Amino acid sequence: MRKYLFSAGFALLVAATSVSITAMTPPAFASTIKYVVNNVPITTGDISHRAAFLKLQRKKGDAGQEMIDQTLRMAEARRLGIRITDAQVDAAYQRFATNNKMQLKQLDGIMAQSGVTKEHFKDFIRAQMAWNQALGARYRSGEGGAVTEQDAVRRMLDKGGAKPTAMEYMLQQVIFVVPASERSATLAKRKREADAMRARFNGCDSTRQFAKGLLDVTVRDLGRVLAPQLPADWADQIKATKVGGATATRETERGIEFIGICSSREVSDDKAAQMVFQSEGGNDKDADELSKKYVDELRKKAKIVER
Repeated sequence: MRKYLFSAGFALLVAATSVSITAMTPPAFASTIKYVVNNVPITTGDISHRAAFLKLQRKKGDAGQEMIDQTLRMAEARRLGIRITDAQVDAAYQRFATNNKMQLKQLDGIMAQSGVTKEHFKDFIRAQMAWNQALGARYRSGEGGAVTEQDAVRRMLDKGGAKPTAMEYMLQQVIFVVPASERSATLAKRKREADAMRARFNGCDSTRQFAKGLLDVTVRDLGRVLAPQLPADWADQIKATKVGGATATRETERGIEFIGICSSREVSDDKAAQMVFQSEGGNDKDADELSKKYVDELRKKAKIVER
């Protein structure tokens, strides 16, 4: 379940690396508006790129309807305040290339010559990441028949397993705030400042004292976080960082951030069992059903006009 809801990976696209791209130069065409979804236009160009994408994945589907669904999903994510940054999308695009043993130029070439385009693939990545977060919010709210803590423990014990454990982290988030209007002028300087503070980090108790003499630095205590609940874009770094240390700094929509590891411990309780059960894919069918139900609801409320 967790893989479906929270992962930034795109396993369904692995077939792309083995597709022959010789003599696949896409034809030029004039793009016109085909659908308007809640005042957002979908062009014939968008649909053509999605059709090429489906072909690259060797999947059947209606490209126009897929673009309608993607538009609805993105609008819902925006309504929920979910924003995926260009940096997050670029990192996911790079990971996809790396995982499939390609250089970025090779992946760019496949996307261009197949008619998908790098831009369309990145739009798809952004939509997938945003939708995963939207689904996660609904799943955690209990909608869609989410598995309870007690159910997770019972199912694991029924299979002959012991109650699982999970690492529990106490985390502290440090944000060097960079307003959007000052981003191009000050981002590099703020990163140097964040790197300097991160190098001095030696535990969560002294962070606020270090931050006092710095301009526009926010320190947040994130509280108890179980390993399966860690944000996908931070999880690997957090797990690899020792207690009392901090992750590398990274650019986000807020500015430059890093996360300090205050403490960690192994816990065994019903909540941990629920998280582990979800992370092991124990409820993928529920995830599929929840996603379909969610999109169906959005479609019923939407104004979709075909030109």
